[in-house]
Amino acid sequence: MARGRFIVLEGGEGSGKSTQSRLLTARLSAQGHEVVRTFEPGATARGAKLRAALLDDHSPLDPRAELLLLLADRAQHVAEVVRPALERGAVVVSDRFTPSTLAYQAIARGLGVELVDAANVLATDGVEPDLVVVLDVDDSVAAARRPVASDRFEAAGTDFHSLVRAAYRELAPGRGWIVIDGSPPPDEVAAAVAAAVDAALHR
Repeated sequence: MARGRFIVLEGGEGSGKSTQSRLLTARLSAQGHEVVRTFEPGATARGAKLRAALLDDHSPLDPRAELLLLLADRAQHVAEVVRPALERGAVVVSDRFTPSTLAYQAIARGLGVELVDAANVLATDGVEPDLVVVLDVDDSVAAARRPVASDRFEAAGTDFHSLVRAAYRELAPGRGWIVIDGSPPPDEVAAAVAAAVDAALHR
């Protein structure tokens, strides 16, 4: 059986990833694909506990500890959800994967791209996305979209979110990530995402 395809939607808080993940999953399912829609952090039972530690607890957390918690979640996510789905030929649509730790922890938290790249290799055990789509949204639009009751990342402040957005834009060209404007209405963004996904699925 042919390996499935792995599509990752990325972007800062309020970029519309969850909405586009839902719309893309519905579209691919309607085309007859088996689609596994997932997310990071927290898609597994163990991951849900790690997510609570990462997002619900607003007490200080060293960036290295933050990275290690995210990587533990990712290793379990790959082993339990992503790899099995790909091996049976499904299309996996994930809201966040390795690009998030590069933008958030390597650059915005200052841990360095080389270190986080190496750490991601351990966590993913060779599983890499076939396509990464970054939804890019102006800081003011993203701020308006973020919920008032914020998790720890959402509440990190405008300077942090600006660094994250800049990091995605800086990293994308060299890594083959496709950047799509996430500001228009969801159906317009979905059409642009669909075009990028169709091209990737038919490569």
